[in-house]
Amino acid sequence: MSSEIYFSNNYRDLCVRDGTGAGFQFEFSCARCYDTWRSPFEPYGGERAATWLGKGVDAAWGLLGRTGTGLSSAADGLAGAGWGRSRDTAFQRAIDNAQGHFNRCARCTDYVCGRCWNAAQGLCLRCAPDTAAEAMAAQQRGLNDMASQRAYAAGQQAGQSYDPNTPRQLVCPNCRTETRGAAFCSGCGYHLAQSPQCSSCSAALPEGAAFCPGCGTRR
Repeated sequence: MSSEIYFSNNYRDLCVRDGTGAGFQFEFSCARCYDTWRSPFEPYGGERAATWLGKGVDAAWGLLGRTGTGLSSAADGLAGAGWGRSRDTAFQRAIDNAQGHFNRCARCTDYVCGRCWNAAQGLCLRCAPDTAAEAMAAQQRGLNDMASQRAYAAGQQAGQSYDPNTPRQLVCPNCRTETRGAAFCSGCGYHLAQSPQCSSCSAALPEGAAFCPGCGTRR
């Protein structure tokens, strides 16, 4: 059997190396919907043996009033030496098991789950979408587009009565309330968008004028 391992990047390593809970587990995900599948947890016997051996050494040396650091480190070293090979073996088993849960698209090379797989075409649903689903989606888009067009036409018709030349103030200059183009402020009742008038003859005063152009009264 070849020592090379072929895999995609749609997995997550959940292995635990240290302690009595040491073991191997991998989580694979669908590249389209991101649903996941986890391989069964496989305990790592080497680390467990090293852990219990280390505890036994520490207990024995503790009774003698000494420490067994050297022997404990040796046990840890033996466990670590076998970790890499054991992990690769477990990873290969997980990949083999994942083959039954995922399909590889021949077009985009993504791995997808059964729900995202078009078995009739041998491609993922991203590359070969379901015809019925696409037809329903297109029908809904057409409905939305037509509704938008009719609403736009209705807005155009209503806009014929809108006078764009009428002065409007969107913010009240008196209390700073948003007015939405109303004639009076809803916050303070201020009369909005009114041209300044001469106090003497009521003539409209041009913007920036210091005197009334009708009677000469100072503004």
